[in-house]
Amino acid sequence: MKFQEKLPGLVLAAVIAGVAQWGALNPWIKAHGFSPLTIAIVLGLIIGNTVYPRMAAQAGPGIGFSRQTILRTGVVLYGFRLTLQQVATVGWAGVLIDAVIVTCTVIIAYQIGTRWLKLDRASALLVGAGSAICGAAAVLATEPVARGKPEQVSVAVAGVVIFGTIAMFLYPVLYTIADVRDFIPGGPHGFGVYIGSTIHEVAQVVAAGRQVGAEAAGPALIAKMTRVFMMAPFLVGLAMWMRGRSEEGATSQMSAGKALASVPTFAFYFVGAVLLNSLNTTMGWLEPTTIDKLFNLAVFLLSMAMGALGLSTHFGTLRRAGGKAIVLTAILFVWLVVGGGLLNHYVLGLLG
Repeated sequence: MKFQEKLPGLVLAAVIAGVAQWGALNPWIKAHGFSPLTIAIVLGLIIGNTVYPRMAAQAGPGIGFSRQTILRTGVVLYGFRLTLQQVATVGWAGVLIDAVIVTCTVIIAYQIGTRWLKLDRASALLVGAGSAICGAAAVLATEPVARGKPEQVSVAVAGVVIFGTIAMFLYPVLYTIADVRDFIPGGPHGFGVYIGSTIHEVAQVVAAGRQVGAEAAGPALIAKMTRVFMMAPFLVGLAMWMRGRSEEGATSQMSAGKALASVPTFAFYFVGAVLLNSLNTTMGWLEPTTIDKLFNLAVFLLSMAMGALGLSTHFGTLRRAGGKAIVLTAILFVWLVVGGGLLNHYVLGLLG
């Protein structure tokens, strides 16, 4: 397909992303932890259900390109936000907590979602990934592997935004309750790890940590970024698991090479970006401003993808797909607050 055919849709997605990034700079929006990704999908939904149908024929190719290639590129560049050194600063206790949270949240989402709520596999995995790892960005990264539809992605994003926003206000209130505050070992630092290991979006973690205090804000962000780092092994494992499930009945075993061949290439590029950024912190190959520009580009590209997803989602379809997925997100929210609190209590008490 020629670039000229994609241009109208790319321009529309880029305009939505630009407006979303500009809106995210508003002090009120920034204080309440709404990221450009969240704003972009809201704008996309509004435009997609009003004026977009009249331009869909011209913009469709570019919108499809934004939902696929632009999305994968943004996920790869998102790796420049992470380093192995960040993971090391939270210690073994923080890494263990994050690993258990991610693993258990995805398993709970899949089991409850598919068996009890009768959701399709893609919806359960998208909700699980968004709740377990990093909200909207994780939903977007999981979509190509889980083969989710636009409305499934939109519902998953809506759920993690809603309950992540609730968590952003809830945790500072919990910190004011002496029994809850004392239940999490380590004072403000430990409570920061609790925040970072259980709240959905990075922006929401930052907002909640700042409300608790400066001593909690730093550990909260580092614990959160450690969860984001786990997106790479999660995607690799998910792709291999899904390939194995698709071949059940056809063959009893699958070679490691064949399994790895099913893993999306962008997952390996994401790992490469993290490793490059980790080496850069010691070697100084790239200026900090260059790293910042790469990450800002990642956010812009992911915002384009979110806007494109919103444009492709109709409210009627969203209503039909949304009820059970939102219930699942609510269940996972309770697990993160309560189960995550218990996990932080015991692990930080033993290893912190």
